[in-house]
Amino acid sequence: MVALPSLPLIGWQEYINFTHLPLPPVKAKIDTGADSSALHAIAITYEHRNDRLWVRFVTHPHPDATTPAVICSAPVIDQRTVRNSGGESELRPVIRTPVQLGGLTWSIDLTLTARTEMRFRMLLGREAIRQRFWVEPSQAYLQSRLSVLS
Repeated sequence: MVALPSLPLIGWQEYINFTHLPLPPVKAKIDTGADSSALHAIAITYEHRNDRLWVRFVTHPHPDATTPAVICSAPVIDQRTVRNSGGESELRPVIRTPVQLGGLTWSIDLTLTARTEMRFRMLLGREAIRQRFWVEPSQAYLQSRLSVLS
């Protein structure tokens, strides 16, 4: 028999805290079918700062509201072609940012794309959760229950 590693259990949706972006906790769908993670972003612009490419974007962290509109910026670490849920390929900027879920804080690569019509403003893909969590698809908020109640 294979011994399974002892990892925290997360549900199919959780609240993700951002430690370096000015965002409130964002409700994310845990998507093991998606390789990468994605955050809702509109009005994406690029600028050079100290010989690095940065992206500036606006996000609406709550799926049913256009307020608050939060302006964020971060260095671009890559641009990747990602196939969206409709099967279309899209070139997206990628940022790396620390996130927190439960008692764990780690950095993830996050693609930026307009998710206006989507139910969740964020997807947490399998690259972000690999070797960190087990997913229990029949439950929600297993690691962020305290965030929801606070």
